[in-house]
Parts: sequence; C-alpha cells; structure tokens
Amino acid sequence: MTTLVVGASGATGQLLVQQLLDQGQQVKVIVRSTHNLPSFFNTEMVSIVEANLLDLSDAELAHHVTGCDAIASCLGHNLTLKGLFGSPRSLVTDAVQRLCTAIKSNQPKTLVKFVLMNTTGNSNRDIPERITFGQQCVITLLRLLLPPHVDNEKAADYLRINIVHDDPTIQWVVVRPDNLTHEATVSAYEIHPSPTRSAIFDAGITSRVNVGHFMAELITNQDLWHQWKGKMPVIYNTSKI
Repeated sequence: MTTLVVGASGATGQLLVQQLLDQGQQVKVIVRSTHNLPSFFNTEMVSIVEANLLDLSDAELAHHVTGCDAIASCLGHNLTLKGLFGSPRSLVTDAVQRLCTAIKSNQPKTLVKFVLMNTTGNSNRDIPERITFGQQCVITLLRLLLPPHVDNEKAADYLRINIVHDDPTIQWVVVRPDNLTHEATVSAYEIHPSPTRSAIFDAGITSRVNVGHFMAELITNQDLWHQWKGKMPVIYNTSKI
C-alpha cells in the first residue's frame, strides 16, 4: 500500500510519515525542499518529490498520484505574517481540489482514500453542530480577518460537496484536532463525531503525534475507515484527570 503525503515536512506531516513507516507502508511525499527532513525519510520505503505542489502541471500531478492507494494532507499555513496573510491564501483548498482532479483523471480501478487534517474551529455542515452565539461571533471575525480559517473551511467543504458518498474513485475523512501540542509518543486519545467542547472558549488538547497515529490508522485499518468515511471526526487527547 502506498500513501502520498502532502505537507510531509510540517510538524504533523513528519509524524504521519513516521507512523506509516512503522506500519510497514510505502510512502511518497511532495515537499518544497528536502533540507531539514528527518533522517527516517532516508529509506527505500519513502519516495521524495521535491516540488511546490501548486506549481506542478496537471499531468505531473496525475503522474505522482498514480499507484497511490491513499492521499493524506497535512498542509497548513505558517504562523507568520507572510504565512497568515500572503499567497497562496487558498493553499489547502487548491491542493485538495487539484489532488482530487488528478485522482479522477487517472480513473483508478480501486477507491483512493483521502484524509485531510483540518480543525475543530470548522463545523461539519452535514450534521447539526450547535455552537454558542459567542463562538459564532468569533468564527465570523476569523472568516473576515484570517484567510487560513476560510481556507480550512473551503477545503473541507470541497470534499463534502464535490466528493459524494458513493463516488466511485474517492472516499474521504476530514480529521479535526483541537489545540495542537508536541508530545514525544502516542498517548490515549478519543474520537468523536463532533466537538464536545468549544474550540474558542474551552479548547481541548490534541498532540500532533496522536493526529498522525489516527490518520495512519484510518489509512491502514479498513474497519476504522468504514466507521468514519464521509465524516469529520474530532480527536482529543484523553484527559489524565
């Protein structure tokens, strides 16, 4: 089984690659630069494409997704002024759209899994998710002031709206972590269909390594995949209290 990981050089993407390798999976990554990649990328199990994904032609991108059983996106915006407000403002959305188009252009004989890392600040509009008036106000401000939030919403909406549940080529899961933290090892975590706490006023904690572990499990565990396909599960670290 081969998984294409985009955003693999990021803090969470690296951990996802490591989790997949630990399960004996073949991994392909598209990274803008190979500098500072972890040493575990230097294995015959990892195929590295050094390129800006959005600069690739349609034919090149279709070639890179050929033979991939799953695609996982851990793309995000850097927490700098340029990353938050500079181009490309729709990095995640554009990448999701182009990858899905590339998959379909290849007319794969088997379904391709698409796992997108997102955020609990984005509601699943396929189901009723109630949020407080205060949170609604803050989310509205985020839409106006922070392009990355809108990008996350539109990326998930593209999968929800354009990749229907009975699509013959692509199935998807949107993974929504809460406040991301750095932990050395996988710990106990919980998966919920919707947030169980306010992403704005009572945020939970989700370690990046747990996000990587859950995304890898979705890709490799068919029972887990069937449980969550076409949904937007929320992941929290299990409280130690």
